[in-house]
Amino acid sequence: MDLFLYIAIAYLVYTSFILIRNFFEFEPLHKSEKYPGKKKKVSICIPARNEADVIEGCITSALKQNYENFEVLVLDDQSTDGTTEIIEKLSSIVSTLKMIKGKPKPDEWLGKPWACHQLSEAASGDVLIFIDADVWLNEDVITKSLTELNSFDSITVWPEQKTESFWEKQVIPLIYFALYTLLPAKYVERSPRWLPSFFAKKLNTAFSAACGQFIAFNRGIYDKIGGHESVKDQVIEDVELSKRIKASGSTLKMLHGVNSVYCRMYSSGKDVWNGLRKNFFLGFNNNMLFFGLMALVHLMVFIMPYVLLFQAFTTNNSDLIILSLIPILMIFLQRAALNFLFKWELYSALTHPVGVLWFQALGIQCIIDFLTDNKVQWKGRKLL
Repeated sequence: MDLFLYIAIAYLVYTSFILIRNFFEFEPLHKSEKYPGKKKKVSICIPARNEADVIEGCITSALKQNYENFEVLVLDDQSTDGTTEIIEKLSSIVSTLKMIKGKPKPDEWLGKPWACHQLSEAASGDVLIFIDADVWLNEDVITKSLTELNSFDSITVWPEQKTESFWEKQVIPLIYFALYTLLPAKYVERSPRWLPSFFAKKLNTAFSAACGQFIAFNRGIYDKIGGHESVKDQVIEDVELSKRIKASGSTLKMLHGVNSVYCRMYSSGKDVWNGLRKNFFLGFNNNMLFFGLMALVHLMVFIMPYVLLFQAFTTNNSDLIILSLIPILMIFLQRAALNFLFKWELYSALTHPVGVLWFQALGIQCIIDFLTDNKVQWKGRKLL
């Protein structure tokens, strides 16, 4: 039993170094009083399908940018819930807002890439900023983004996630936890310096990541990589776009959106389950072995210490109590640091195992879906 705890401690020491590094290198969108360069035209592109609950807030925030030369384009992707009427109302009174009626989706396309592709064809900007309909922005996001795009071909921003329901609080932070403890943000920007140049070229796209909730391109780079057409059948289109950016020799910077870009991904436990069910296994490239291995690692690191602590108390084993408490304290400190940065309630740092077990259950469901060829539906459409 002690071996499990030593493995857990070793894993947490390693991920703590990555977390600390990311606190310095995973930067926010920087403040900028004024964009110092040429006044490029910016197109904020918003795909929307059945988003009546959130679309007005998203559009309103996009229209309030303190930048002169920009347009907001919203594509209504054949919505049936009142989204169309909201967009029509806003576009009739605001000249910088353009509504696009989505065309029927071709069979070989997935919904979001198809919507974004249509937006890119209608956009006239030198810079394209794609945001999801459940995202809202501070008024200086364009100027901040253009400052970054002076130095990089593209940027992606992980929003400050707002969580309200119980399962949102348990699950959503774990997505960021995995990102912050496993992937140094700097490696998205450049290859690790410790990698020999030969391997760095071969593994260039291995350190790819992006958040489709906010991703921005200088127009030339977007066209160079083939835009969303190049990922037309990809469920995790944001990561695939990041791979194409890096493979093309272009640059991508990953930032966080605390105090700038906000999102509430899902509004209920059911939505959290269905939303993550569609792409959780795909995040592992449908690799059953790797998927299972990571599940075992998470059980060993994040669940076993609590099980052994309970056992230690029932047997009055003081040495095991102390050894079990070490990884539990490390887990809490990692989560507490991340909760502080993203303004999540501290209590969810104490209930981290609940979220881990939730993902274990989701993983089982994803395996069943894969083995039975069950096509998950999202927004009323079956995924390819």
